[in-house]
Amino acid sequence: MMFRLRCVNPCLRRLIHGSAVNRDQLLERLQLCSAEDQVFDVVGKNKTKLTVDHVSHAVGMLWQFQKERPELLRTVDLVRSHPQFLTLRVLAENKIGLMDDFMLVDMLYAFLRLNVEHHDSLVQQMVSEAWLRIDRLPMSSLSKFAVCLNDQHLQHSPVMGHITNILDQRLSSINDARVLTTLMISVSSLVSPRLRDALICRADHLLHTIDPSNYNTPRRMVQFLRNIKYIHRPLMEKCNEIFLRNIPRLDAENISIILGLYQSLQFNNCDFRLAAKQKLIELMDTSTDPFSFSKLFVALAPIASSEIKERLENTALLLAEEFNAHQALAVAEALEEIQSRNLSLLNKIASVIQKNLHVYKSVEVARITQALFLLQYQNPELFATLRNILIKFLQHSFYPYEVTMLTRVLSMLPNPRLDDSVLSRIDAVVAQCNLSELNTISFAVAKWIRNDSSYRHTTHSKYVRLLQTLSRCGHDRLQTADQLDLVLEELKYISGEWFEEMLLEESMLTLRRMTDQIDWTNVPDLAFFLTRTNYLCPPLMDRIASVAIEHIDKIHHSATYATLLPFSVLNYDPVQADELYDTCVKRFTPHINSFDPHLLVLTAYSLAVADHFPEELIRGIFSIDFLGKLDSQLETLPEALNMRTRLRLMELNRAVCLECPEFQVPWFHERYCQQQQRKGNGSISPVQQQIHKMLGEVLGGINYVQVAVITPYFYTVYFECKLDKHSQPLPYTEPSTLQISDRGTVVWDSSSRENARAEFPPGAQRVAVDFLDSKLFCKNSHHMKGEALMRKRHLEILGYRVVQVPHYEWNSMELSTHDNWKEYLKKKILG
Repeated sequence: MMFRLRCVNPCLRRLIHGSAVNRDQLLERLQLCSAEDQVFDVVGKNKTKLTVDHVSHAVGMLWQFQKERPELLRTVDLVRSHPQFLTLRVLAENKIGLMDDFMLVDMLYAFLRLNVEHHDSLVQQMVSEAWLRIDRLPMSSLSKFAVCLNDQHLQHSPVMGHITNILDQRLSSINDARVLTTLMISVSSLVSPRLRDALICRADHLLHTIDPSNYNTPRRMVQFLRNIKYIHRPLMEKCNEIFLRNIPRLDAENISIILGLYQSLQFNNCDFRLAAKQKLIELMDTSTDPFSFSKLFVALAPIASSEIKERLENTALLLAEEFNAHQALAVAEALEEIQSRNLSLLNKIASVIQKNLHVYKSVEVARITQALFLLQYQNPELFATLRNILIKFLQHSFYPYEVTMLTRVLSMLPNPRLDDSVLSRIDAVVAQCNLSELNTISFAVAKWIRNDSSYRHTTHSKYVRLLQTLSRCGHDRLQTADQLDLVLEELKYISGEWFEEMLLEESMLTLRRMTDQIDWTNVPDLAFFLTRTNYLCPPLMDRIASVAIEHIDKIHHSATYATLLPFSVLNYDPVQADELYDTCVKRFTPHINSFDPHLLVLTAYSLAVADHFPEELIRGIFSIDFLGKLDSQLETLPEALNMRTRLRLMELNRAVCLECPEFQVPWFHERYCQQQQRKGNGSISPVQQQIHKMLGEVLGGINYVQVAVITPYFYTVYFECKLDKHSQPLPYTEPSTLQISDRGTVVWDSSSRENARAEFPPGAQRVAVDFLDSKLFCKNSHHMKGEALMRKRHLEILGYRVVQVPHYEWNSMELSTHDNWKEYLKKKILG
């Protein structure tokens, strides 16, 4: 034993002595540095001794020091301008060939983070070297290299295409969720539908392997979905659960990012919004610097109560002059979203923006212009400056999306005559525009036509030629389209007269041509498009029904709402109507508790329109717990969605009371209806005034017609009359006149409901005369929509015989004389 120890001892002495000799004292000195100045001091005194390892370590430490500081306290510009930083850059450029793969990519990443220009020879040579080694880079380095390429706006470059191909080949070997999600975001503009699905599947698998406190990885997953404009609800819901668990750790910036991603994807989650709102309110007292407060303001203001909004605006007023250019822009957009009327704050924000106009890119100038215009901000000088900047950007742009955006925003502004160069630039790019962009440009051109007085005197107008080009490009794009998913993506948000007149029919022909591509993945989007356009296309709807029935288990439960909507709204029953409704109801019923409250109300209402009242759904909605949760959610929703949901809840409540009394749901919307009645009354058209006058002539006097009758459950009937058991008109005790306010709206008589109920003899019948305008029919036919039929059902339950006067009959050639109109009404009412 002693012999073995004596043998080992000399060996240990040699090793220790050797390590002392081989110690890298320069590296040790770098490792002991605790600030940038110390690093630069070591570099400055040892320029000739610095190896590639020393350079790598020094650059890495410089970025690490910056990274560990809050953004407000970072000093990147000072670091970059230091003379010894130039030394490190020169040394790095000279030693690129000596760098190993990890070192090469890490150093490129650090230099870019330290704001070395993209066109710098160091960056370009490092990118070239990394490209040469790309096939052997480990996945962690590949993901970091992809980030570097994105930083340089090379997301569409051949090298990024090479990375996409490598990712596709090695996907199953990636076990690090951070590496995967970083790559997903980097290649998002190049992924095919097949690779997209594979990436989502792998991300879903790796989501279960991450630390539950890691919210950055799921955030990148949602960001990937936003980038590719694809809602994968199962993955989003899993990410949302992680966000919810991490609410205590989230700061205002991260909450703002997540809410922004959700908004882009039109993904609402009540639980997250409520938890985020509470967390943001807690952060108000500590968010006192411009950076953190601007993030807080953007996230909290749109979902806050009026008291909280006032507090936020008061704090913003104190900090406004300290905001930088991009903070001022973010706050301006938030002010527009909440429709703020705080003129002092708006003036200060606009002042900061005006000082920084030279800093903004084209998209940012467009966003500024839109926000200030929608806020009705009065500053002609600023708007004139913005207009000139927008025109300069547009004249030099070659990107269709940018030209479209600038065109749309320019069309908002008061319209001095447009320079021909603007229209020439628009004309030059329209052939490359997608359908949505063509529609947006057509909307702008239509505005210019209305506002340009010279148009009336120009037969061959430049505007008309541009509209003709837009129409031709739209038709060409539809006729040559061969992928349904791409067409649906382009049609997603299209609306307006130009589209309806020029492209709607062609769009339907294209969709019908692609019927065989309709599957469970695109059924909700196609159904929603048909609903939005009010276009009844039985072949497409029959295909939607058969696909939904066959593949209902694959369709996300929340997407059953969009799937059923056209059948309900357009009043279309396919051959398998009962099976379709039953299948969809069975699909979502087990998930009722996980639905967002407002979506559940909208779903139930659409079913009620189609005369379907699933008991579990109805009882769930009209429970105290659910209504309480709905109230909480409504406080966080945008005003338009809030009002729509409240209206649909009232209409659902009315439908259940009238059609399903066995559910014993109470009518609790009396006060709501009274408030709505006081707020504003419906407009009265010349046709309705005409009908009122003729009804008096047909029935024997104006006292035989009751006007603007408010029924129980607050339906409003424009014209009501009574017939005795022999179908002869009966007079009302008090004549009713059609009172029109100065604004052209009907003045409803709050006592009309009680008056209308009085003096009703046995055997008599009450008749409601309804004029049905074009909005109550499908776009392409005289097929009546579901809401008009539901109203008729309900009025009949209330004891009316309903006489409907469709607009296409009243305005037809057959009824073009006074006597013909009278005879028409007489036959309709008296038989």
